[in-house]
Amino acid sequence: MPAQDSYDIVIVGGGHNGLVAAAYLARAGRSVLVVERLGHTGGAAVSTRPFDGVDVRLSRYSYLVSLLPRMIVRELGLRFEVRGRTVSSYTPAVRGGRPTGLLVGGGADRTRASFAALTGGDAEYEAWRSFYGTTRQVAERVFPTLTEPLPGRAELRERIADDQAWRMLFEEPIGATIEERFDDDLVRGVVLTDALIGTFADAHDPSLEQNRCFLYHVIGNGTGDWDVPVGGMGALTDALATAARDAGAEIVTGHEATRIETDGVRAEVTFRTEDREASVAAGHVLVNASPEVLATLLGEERPPPAEGAQLKVNMLLRRLPRLRDRTVDPCEAFAGTFHIAEGYGQLATAHAQAAAGGLPAAPPSEIYCHSLSDPSILGPGLAAEGYQTLTLFGLHTPARLFAHDNDAARDALLKATLAQLDAHLEEPVTDCLALDADGRPCIEAKTPLDLERELRLPGGNIFHRALAFPYADPDGEHPGRWGVETAHANVLLCGAGAVRGGGVSGIPGHNAAMAVLGN
Repeated sequence: MPAQDSYDIVIVGGGHNGLVAAAYLARAGRSVLVVERLGHTGGAAVSTRPFDGVDVRLSRYSYLVSLLPRMIVRELGLRFEVRGRTVSSYTPAVRGGRPTGLLVGGGADRTRASFAALTGGDAEYEAWRSFYGTTRQVAERVFPTLTEPLPGRAELRERIADDQAWRMLFEEPIGATIEERFDDDLVRGVVLTDALIGTFADAHDPSLEQNRCFLYHVIGNGTGDWDVPVGGMGALTDALATAARDAGAEIVTGHEATRIETDGVRAEVTFRTEDREASVAAGHVLVNASPEVLATLLGEERPPPAEGAQLKVNMLLRRLPRLRDRTVDPCEAFAGTFHIAEGYGQLATAHAQAAAGGLPAAPPSEIYCHSLSDPSILGPGLAAEGYQTLTLFGLHTPARLFAHDNDAARDALLKATLAQLDAHLEEPVTDCLALDADGRPCIEAKTPLDLERELRLPGGNIFHRALAFPYADPDGEHPGRWGVETAHANVLLCGAGAVRGGGVSGIPGHNAAMAVLGN
């Protein structure tokens, strides 16, 4: 139970954003209480040992780090590091009846040669360099604004200072730019995937939801690089919890917030444990949960339901499978993002099939092998014997597809997804799976409905709701100075559903703390 009856700030939810806010506010001398429903902190950014009797720590729900500002790591003194991947991506393909693929990484000459071998010339590689040169310039100018007061649309456009870049990212569907700049279907698909991670949209969706997703995937720390968290994602949230406690914040787990009452000046948070219900008073309440949860706690009308659209699969292998493309070593192919069934046409077909109410016949997905970059997540015996982890993220699988029978749909989708991977392997990936202490294959799959049940993500949406462009929308709801404000002056949203939320970033937590401190 909390040690006091009243705090300057009560934070509902001990995920990484709530912990960032707690650390900043406690370091500023405020009394801070974090109440967390689960028996541990971390939310979706945790490391677990999901397979009985097997010494491996998997980043179970969230996998890679890009949007976490180095400034937050430095200012909070976190003992946390990330490791770059030696390869950006590998995408297997079949051309002229023979297995091949596109390798991006290993140096400019290596990448250029791979593009030439796949496409028959240098045009696609030069288009690639030009396109990502533009996104890099946008990243350098936009990323620093994410931890500053929320700019207006005109202000952000002036900061970018490139009308063509603004048009392709903020005004026209990303599909138009991809089709204008690239000719090869596979290259187009690799580019498009960053617009579809957890986002169910067509390349030409007029809502530009895919553009917003794409933007956040290419601006991290001004480079767009996606890195592996050393020690797993739980290493970050453990470091944040330590930083918050060391600064004086109090964290209680197994405490589920059930109600927030506020008059705009003082608030009261009611929570329950296994055996009792109690309340604490606060000057400010920060909610590190979805807008739906916030509305429920306040007793207000809930926003339109969100919907997630991803399949998450965690595996442990005895060894990496052999590839049909003999020109690339599996340790290199799996070192970055391994794209499966993600050609441009394949992505369009999968979206159309899912939009019509069916599971995609050829489900698109991508795989990450964290243990190649960070062997520390494997127990000593496993690492010595060549074991490797594989984490798969499937696209275009909206929650609605699992509403009738979640278990049956999950099994069918997993089978179809692994079949798409096997099409590019010399052996079925299931033949490489390790076994747990009871002899069961080390593989687990999570649908959006599984994530909703386990993590309270609305509809399994990993962003809590549709991502917003990182500027103040004059027609939006309570944009505020920092993008975390609500209709109540002393209640702030510090989770992924805040403006400039989504991903493992800590940015909403930082911005909510700055809002409280009047910065």
